[in-house]
Amino acid sequence: MRTTRTAPARPVLITALTLTTAGSLLLTPGSAGADTEPVTREGPALDRQAALTPVGAAERALAATVGRTDSASGYPREQILTPDPENPADKSIKLGLTPYHAIAPKLNALQSLGDRVSVEVTGRSAGGHRLYLVTVTAPESAHQTRAQERMRELIAKAPAVAAKSHEIKARYKVPLFVNNNIHGNEWEGTDASLGLIKQLATANDTRTRDLLSRSRLYFNITANPDGRIAGTRANAGGFDMNRDFVTASQPEVRAMRQIQIDKQPAVMLDLHGYVNGTLIEPTTPPHGENYEYDLFLKNTYANALGMESAVNGLGYTPAKDGVEPAQIPFRDQEEGWDDWPPIFTPQYAAFQGTVAAHTVEIPLAVNNEEYDTLPTAELRRRSAINVDVAGAAIRATLDFTRTHRTSLIADQIEVFRRGAAGEAQIPVSEETVPGVPGIGPEDVYTTNFPRAYVIPAGPSQRSATAAARLVDHLLANDVTVTRATRPFRLAGRTYAPGSYVIDMHQSKRGLANVLLADGTDISDKVSVMYDISGWSLGRLWGATVKPAQSGSLPYGALRTINRATPVAHVAPYGPLRLRLDTPQEIAALNDLLQQGISIRQAPDGSAILPPSARKAAVTAARTHDVTFEATHTRGTTELRRLRLAAAVTAGELFALREMNFEVTPVSTAVLNAGFDWSKTDALFVSAGLSYDALNPAARKALDTFLTHHGGLVGRGATGADLTSATGLLAAKPVEGNGDANGVVRVVNRGGRITGGAADHSFVYAPVWFTDLGPEVRVEQSYTTGNPLLSGHWRPLEDGSGGPGAAAGQASVVSGPGAVLFGTEPLFRDHPKGQFAQVARALFTVAQASQESGG
Repeated sequence: MRTTRTAPARPVLITALTLTTAGSLLLTPGSAGADTEPVTREGPALDRQAALTPVGAAERALAATVGRTDSASGYPREQILTPDPENPADKSIKLGLTPYHAIAPKLNALQSLGDRVSVEVTGRSAGGHRLYLVTVTAPESAHQTRAQERMRELIAKAPAVAAKSHEIKARYKVPLFVNNNIHGNEWEGTDASLGLIKQLATANDTRTRDLLSRSRLYFNITANPDGRIAGTRANAGGFDMNRDFVTASQPEVRAMRQIQIDKQPAVMLDLHGYVNGTLIEPTTPPHGENYEYDLFLKNTYANALGMESAVNGLGYTPAKDGVEPAQIPFRDQEEGWDDWPPIFTPQYAAFQGTVAAHTVEIPLAVNNEEYDTLPTAELRRRSAINVDVAGAAIRATLDFTRTHRTSLIADQIEVFRRGAAGEAQIPVSEETVPGVPGIGPEDVYTTNFPRAYVIPAGPSQRSATAAARLVDHLLANDVTVTRATRPFRLAGRTYAPGSYVIDMHQSKRGLANVLLADGTDISDKVSVMYDISGWSLGRLWGATVKPAQSGSLPYGALRTINRATPVAHVAPYGPLRLRLDTPQEIAALNDLLQQGISIRQAPDGSAILPPSARKAAVTAARTHDVTFEATHTRGTTELRRLRLAAAVTAGELFALREMNFEVTPVSTAVLNAGFDWSKTDALFVSAGLSYDALNPAARKALDTFLTHHGGLVGRGATGADLTSATGLLAAKPVEGNGDANGVVRVVNRGGRITGGAADHSFVYAPVWFTDLGPEVRVEQSYTTGNPLLSGHWRPLEDGSGGPGAAAGQASVVSGPGAVLFGTEPLFRDHPKGQFAQVARALFTVAQASQESGG
């Protein structure tokens, strides 16, 4: 329990920050409340809505590449930006804020003010809009810039040397990163940054000159232009990008990731809204176990105090303005706003060397219901206050960076040095982190890092395609990966040449471990989590990953790589077998089916191609980096190109398109408006489709389709309800704790749906199935005992809904024309190793419909 407080204890933040009912006393300043959305877990709310995202957003996201943002050219780096067409529908206009189309002209004007402001385009959003990074610093020659880049590289790659460098201590410019508007309907950080950049461009006082001569300030002007324009939390792809940093499915997130790698900020702010009073991290427990949390907490708490003082010093009051005093969750709450998963921008930044990183939630709600119901004058009053508050937080952080430059650089070096040396973490306490009151045992989270991870080559690897994808993902995150040139032994195992080794004596060991490790079951640590609690890529991305707890690495046989070795291969003779275990293999299959290639499915779920398809297979192998093996296995069931209708979440829709399915998004409203089922082979339902809410014509059309023409794959309670309502499958769904999530152990029964699948899956509000009818087959079940490997899953207050109740129960079931998932195999486009289960299920139900005469 916290022992030091400056605000009344609020035991669980996400349930304590509630609002006055919308519409009551709307114009009274004291009623200006926080929007509930940012302080409650978004998963269940999002899952109730079917995504209708256009296919173009997914195509842009999947095709987008992100280049490096570092360069040897000096500063400023000016460029004239072509203005965007004026858009009177931009939602920020109503608030008196800067519409997206006005940003480029403003940046052009800012560059013309002097020689301190540079603008770069770091990529494009899922909706096709430019992403702008502004750098503010004192001018640098190309020689000076090269020196800065050399010092930055030394800090990251040779931290022990950097710690002794007099040049770094004297001349290195400490990097600071301000990230704005990642949630598109939390607008004001953009305007605060634009205003501050204008001041910095021309200010000639001593403090500004000192700041800019010893710092580089980076401003991501709007991380989510799609959402800024549309007034939505998500981007054009439907993604909450502040949940995407582990997966990096969206181009905007990949751009932010590259900024953090290339610029290596020691300090960062991520400006959000709306929590009243202004919420300033550090967070409540649980704290990520892979951080160097003593260094992170030391700096993050100290800067939070400065921001709190600056925000409160603006003079806004509850009575006069509706603005409550700022709050710091670490100090003021017990739990509910944690920094456990690295899916959030500041938490991810900590693994790239940031030692003071904050989400800042500005106070007065202007989005969602408030946007639609409040008078424009009131919205603009609130937005002006929010811009002021965001500006105060940024200015305080600039002061903190200027006055703590030396220690910030030293602490960033120390983070990397500990990793490279393989030293143990230092648990937080009032002795190890002086100046931070109230540290208790509930704040201590550490881990034991293995000596290395091995992603083996050869027969012990489940999927070479999945392994290559995982390696490339690690490299994209700036994790150092090596590849063995000969066989070697480590921790009692022998590994083949070509195996990948991740040496955990590296600067970014925390990031490597947080991605690859199993994670921890923290169900007994806190009563509630803000978002996901388990995410292991080592278990969920389909590759075999082996931790080696000890041993000597065969350095003479290891070569550092910058990309995974391609695995594309086609056997030279005979029929070909394509394993359908990865998204890439499913995408290759769909490519070939679209070309009219004759393909049959084997009993184990794999695809069998005739020798005449070899030329097409070669192209598919190169395009998708997959392997076509020689085989004597006969295919028994013809596969055909599927046309899907899907009432699913944005992440699931994106995953289906990643696998190259032809998908038409549907919902209750779409079906009620009249839907042509003649061009559909299978229906996938997890969200936004209620049988009871269909009108008679829509219900009849759906029944006819499911009875005579197509099959159904359902996920979760919504999918199970539809299956039950249509009488397709005799199975009773049992809903577990709706807050439960994480990596679970499962047992696969084999066959076309789960044949070859991994023995772990992912759940979010888990479901299982009982009272199965005689035609129902169990494809997968939760293991006996405790199925939770890592994450947070507690029973409900009445004792139901916990992992014990799910143990041994069916998690995936099938019957004639229908398959039901109680797991989340496509969650937020993340569990790549589970995607194929859904694809196989879709092919299975479509085949069943064909065989029954549909």
